[in-house]
Amino acid sequence: MPDLPFARAEYDIRLAKTRSEMARRGLEALFVTDPSNMAWLTGYDGWSFYVHQGVLLTLEGEPIWWGRAMDAVGAGLTTYLAADNIRGYDDTYVQNPDKHPMQDLARLIREEGAEGFRIGLELDNYYFTAAAYLTLQQALSGATFQDATGLVNWQRAVKSDTEIAYMRRAAAIVEHMHDVIRERAEPGIRKNDLIADIYHASISGAEGHWGDYPAIVPMAPSGMDATAPHLTWDDRPLRTGEATFFEIAGAHKRYQCPQSRTLFLGNPPQKYLDAEQAVLEAICAGLEQAKPGNRCEDIARAFNTTLNKYGFQKDSRCGYAIGLSYPPDWGERTMSFRTGDKSVLEPGMSFHFMPALWLDDGGLEITEPIVITQTGATCLCSTPRALVIKG
Repeated sequence: MPDLPFARAEYDIRLAKTRSEMARRGLEALFVTDPSNMAWLTGYDGWSFYVHQGVLLTLEGEPIWWGRAMDAVGAGLTTYLAADNIRGYDDTYVQNPDKHPMQDLARLIREEGAEGFRIGLELDNYYFTAAAYLTLQQALSGATFQDATGLVNWQRAVKSDTEIAYMRRAAAIVEHMHDVIRERAEPGIRKNDLIADIYHASISGAEGHWGDYPAIVPMAPSGMDATAPHLTWDDRPLRTGEATFFEIAGAHKRYQCPQSRTLFLGNPPQKYLDAEQAVLEAICAGLEQAKPGNRCEDIARAFNTTLNKYGFQKDSRCGYAIGLSYPPDWGERTMSFRTGDKSVLEPGMSFHFMPALWLDDGGLEITEPIVITQTGATCLCSTPRALVIKG
């Protein structure tokens, strides 16, 4: 048996939860393409999500992993599945305009007696294409397809003790990454050299636990580039008088722990200090609402109300669910901290509380990964919660 990251009993619980939701929706089969969901259900872990692959789950029996034939070996090495339930398609299907891998999946579904089933598909997913859907429709005219985007994601919302332990290990790694930034960042250092140091820290790990690859690359814009989110790095040196925010994550066994901090080299203008005070008080207000029984929107309301008192506004959400993830996103794509999200908080849920501000000449990100407990919220990291001023 492979060295699975979880006990087989935990996978059985996950399958039961997923099947219960399938039955509630009237689904007889579910085809999962999100690699996070594939891993959560079966343990499969490989960088093969650039080709068509997935897990086929019916209401009985063991799941079936389906993918490129060369990746079937990896499925045997990383999942609990019996050899008969690992199916690979011929390599002539790969990036061939004359045939599509979903033709082979349709053959498998017919072989399993599910051709006339109501089948759930993750239609709004990075890893499932319009061509895949059209091919399945054409090849399985007797099937009824239903959108099941997020069905498995929502079953992942409350973490087990082992999952939280992995996230704590990832938290220690991102703390180490921020320590490296505070130690090595200085005027004149090329951004790519600093990012190389950050990567080394992330993969080396912390507290005896190795680092996995994060689902998003480090984002580290400076100066005017920091007025926008989601920019990465180049070879320009850090400069005195500029802010740089570092949106980074530690990862362990595919569990992600993102955390952001902002570095200012030199003496920050008063508006940065004002923004820091507003964000820090707004974080405290939000954390007070992060407790079982409250809703995601309660955190957003408390955060934004406090922020607005200081004359700042944030139009985007200020948090989202995190856990097991693969590129291109470290979020779980379920709950968000924003007005209108009435998801009820439960112990074991985990979030990135992400109250970023983008100003007219830079950005300020001071964020916290949190876990909901029986009595409130616990921050996974102990990184100092402040604007980092250096030089």
